[in-house]
Amino acid sequence: MTNTHPHKFGDSHRLCTAPMLDWSDRHCRYLFRLFAPKAMVYTEMVSAGAILHGDREKHLDFSKEEHPISLQLGGNSPEDLANCVKISNQWGYDEFNINCGCPSERVQNGNFGATLMLEPSLVGDCVKAMSSETDATISVKHRLGLDSANGYGFLSDFVGTVSEAGCKMFVAHARIAVLSGMSPKKNREVPALNYDYVYQLKKDFPDCSFILNGGLDQSTDYNEVLTQVDGVMIGRAAYHTPEFLGTLSHQIHLCASPKIEAIVSSIHRYAQEQVKKGVYLRAITRHLLGLFHGVKGAKNWRRLLSSPEELSKNDAGLILKAYELVN
Repeated sequence: MTNTHPHKFGDSHRLCTAPMLDWSDRHCRYLFRLFAPKAMVYTEMVSAGAILHGDREKHLDFSKEEHPISLQLGGNSPEDLANCVKISNQWGYDEFNINCGCPSERVQNGNFGATLMLEPSLVGDCVKAMSSETDATISVKHRLGLDSANGYGFLSDFVGTVSEAGCKMFVAHARIAVLSGMSPKKNREVPALNYDYVYQLKKDFPDCSFILNGGLDQSTDYNEVLTQVDGVMIGRAAYHTPEFLGTLSHQIHLCASPKIEAIVSSIHRYAQEQVKKGVYLRAITRHLLGLFHGVKGAKNWRRLLSSPEELSKNDAGLILKAYELVN
């Protein structure tokens, strides 16, 4: 299949939720969707091997409400990634994203993630191979560089090479990746942010779309940022305070601010359906602890939804029971 639409930047990409390993699963994304009806949600990274040789339903299933949704893939083989796209097309993903930003040791050992920034031609080959199997957008999420190779020239060369291969959408985490002596957690916090590099990319590659990621929170002037780039990607700020995601959705997409009662009711119905399918309630409630951040009664909400005794009953009614404790 020929990719006749290699660049489909739409209104949804103005606001994106991040691919957070172990966090951005389908239950988390469902919660994000309730707060941000039009945002593009990204899956946590799924390795090519997991799709080719693992439990595909576990890794690829999602709820229809999650659209528009992007599947982030981890790998470095054009053939393997193309096969992953061919398989995943059956699930109806709206976009496929190549991880060129993760600095974890496991990813380094597999020679993908941030290390791929050292091989832009290989990333370009991956883009071409994936594009041959889908009409969906192919995007790349990357850092500004690595400890061993950074500077705007390095970054510009990477984007230039990959864009020539057909990728026209880039998600830039505005930090370098430090691959030795720094944990993934510190890699999200310690390397200095440099939004100006991303803003310059937009000027130098006007035919490409750039989504800014990294350090964006409640203090950010999003109106200003969105005059410089095409979209923003929010991660932990949205996870720890989902209501903030709702505020951004209202600001960026002009969506009505969601009523918390409706959010809780929707999550309760969703949990009921999932539990009937064999999902443990804990898999859903672990993503709800950030709700009511700063509200009286939030501690009671967190306590009940994380109670081993209550969770062992696997009764979705626990969500409504916890809500009654919030004042």
